[in-house]
Amino acid sequence: MTLRLLPPLIVVLIAFAANSVLNRMALAETATGPASFAALRLASGALVLGLLVAARTGTRPSRADLRGSVGPALALLTYMLFFSFAYLSLDAGIGALILFGGVQVTMFAGALLAGEAMPQRRWLGAGLAFGGLAYLLWPEGAHAPALLGSVMMLAAAAGWGIYSLQGRSRSDPLLSTALAFALALPASVLLWAVLRDGMDARGAVLAVLSGGVTSALGYALWYRLLPSMAASTAGVAQLTVPVIALLGGMLLLAEPVTLRFVIAAVLVLGGVGWALVPPRVPVR
Repeated sequence: MTLRLLPPLIVVLIAFAANSVLNRMALAETATGPASFAALRLASGALVLGLLVAARTGTRPSRADLRGSVGPALALLTYMLFFSFAYLSLDAGIGALILFGGVQVTMFAGALLAGEAMPQRRWLGAGLAFGGLAYLLWPEGAHAPALLGSVMMLAAAAGWGIYSLQGRSRSDPLLSTALAFALALPASVLLWAVLRDGMDARGAVLAVLSGGVTSALGYALWYRLLPSMAASTAGVAQLTVPVIALLGGMLLLAEPVTLRFVIAAVLVLGGVGWALVPPRVPVR
């Protein structure tokens, strides 16, 4: 991965972390249910992306575009629904560990199946980052995470990992993202119509911000970056998201900065940097 990709990649990772914070705030601090949040998140994202696509001249999706977007739409829907429901029974920290650990495993598996070269530097950096993440998020004591919530978060991880792997072959990131949101929306609305789990004004604002800004724009930029990144590189990079999300919680929710967080952040960011930044070639 070239250094020119780092600034937009950092923006994307911050957007991903913001989604976690917004989802957490809505489910924990408002009268908003996971089905309602996911449906409004998808609807607002589809609206924003549809307007951006419509503003471009000469952009009309073909039948091939629609057929090619079915897989990403299913993967996106899987991620969004299971992500929201998993946080009903999971601690936020262990949920983030399961999600992004699962994403890394999914994308590494996809890279190996595709025959991607995996340099030792990337393996070592990924291991160091994952170790720091586990140190930060693994619950102290003998309290095991809820089984159902863990299974749902693993399903969300698989959905997001597959969605990211599919994005590496997209030639029009904005149109592909818009079609994925639009095709995933009806199933999400149907689930909301069945469950009717409620929403208040603050929860709606958080869902719209998550869908229309940090999801729609963040995912479109992510799809734009993916063709220039190896699958394993994309998997490693996303290990920074839980650290960024917890930092956001400290800033927005007045959570204390701990020595545990500082040590883990150094391990995660150092491991990701080791894995992603190419070594300097000595000048002779």
